[in-house]
Amino acid sequence: MKVLATTAVLMLTAALPALADDAATCGTVRYSDPGWTDITATNGVAAVLLESLGYTPDIATLSVPVGYEALKGGQTDVFLGNWMPAQQKFRDDLDAAGSIDVLTQNLEGAKFTLAVNKAGAEAGVADFADLDANKDAFDGKIYGIEPGAPANQSIQAMIDADQFGLGDWELVESGEQAMLAQVSRSADTPVVFLAWAPHPMNDAIEITYLSGGDAQFGPDYGGASVHTLARKEWVAACPNAARLFSQMVFDVPMENALMGKILDDGADAKDAAREWLAENPQAIDAWLDGVTTLDGQPGAEAVKAAVAG
Repeated sequence: MKVLATTAVLMLTAALPALADDAATCGTVRYSDPGWTDITATNGVAAVLLESLGYTPDIATLSVPVGYEALKGGQTDVFLGNWMPAQQKFRDDLDAAGSIDVLTQNLEGAKFTLAVNKAGAEAGVADFADLDANKDAFDGKIYGIEPGAPANQSIQAMIDADQFGLGDWELVESGEQAMLAQVSRSADTPVVFLAWAPHPMNDAIEITYLSGGDAQFGPDYGGASVHTLARKEWVAACPNAARLFSQMVFDVPMENALMGKILDDGADAKDAAREWLAENPQAIDAWLDGVTTLDGQPGAEAVKAAVAG
C-alpha cells in the first residue's frame, strides 16, 4: 500500500507544474475541521504554510457528514482528514460523483477502535466479547465522539444488531474533549470508549485497545490510513496550492507532539505548527518542493522566513 500511495503521489506531483503561481482567485483556500485534534493540528500546519505563501486559509468546523457534503458541493476545497477504512462510505459517494482527487496519503500507522481504561483492563476486558459480561461495571455505556461520526455509526450498528450481546448498551455521543474528560474523571471506574492514534491520550491514559472488532473497525485494532482529498476543479484551477497539499505527509510522532501542545499546553494550533516548523526546516524543504508564493516567488524561503520571525 505504501509503495502504491507513494507512486500515486509522485505521479500527481509530476503532473503539477513546478514554480507555477496560482491565479488571484485561488487566494482563499477553504477546508474543514471535524473537531478532532489531529486534524486541527494538521490544519494548523497547512494554515501557517498557506499564510506564509500569501494565501488565506478559511477553516470551517463541520461534522464529518456535513464536511463531506461541503466538499462534494463545492463549499470547501480540501479535506485532510479522510480516515480509511472508517470513512469508506463517504469516499464511495465522492468517488461515484467523480469530482474528487486523492492528493496523497498523509498519514500511515493510525488506528481507531474501542478501548478501555486501566480499571476496565483490570476487570478482565481485553476483547469486544468481554464487554457484556461486565455490563454493570461499565454502566452499560460506550463513550463515542461527536454525533454523525462514522465510528459512532459503527458502534450504534453493533448495538442495534446485538453483536457481542451489546443490544441493551447505550452509545453516549459527545465531542472528543468531553469524551476524554469523562474517561479522565473515571480513573477508578471501568470505561469503554473510542480511542485512536495519533493522539496524546495514549501517553496520558493507560489504554488497552480491544481485540475482536475487525468486522466493525478493521484489522490490526482498527489500523487506518489518513488521506488528503480535494475538488478536481480546484486542483486544476490552483495547481500550486494543490502541489503543496499533495506533498504534505505527516507521521504519528509529529502529530502526537503537535496535539500535545494543543491539548496539554493550551497552544493555538497555528502557534504549535509554527514552532514545530521552525525546529524542522527539512520538512519545509520537502513540502515546499516546486511550490511558490501566491505571486510566484520561491515558497520554501518565504515559509522559513515567516516561521523564523
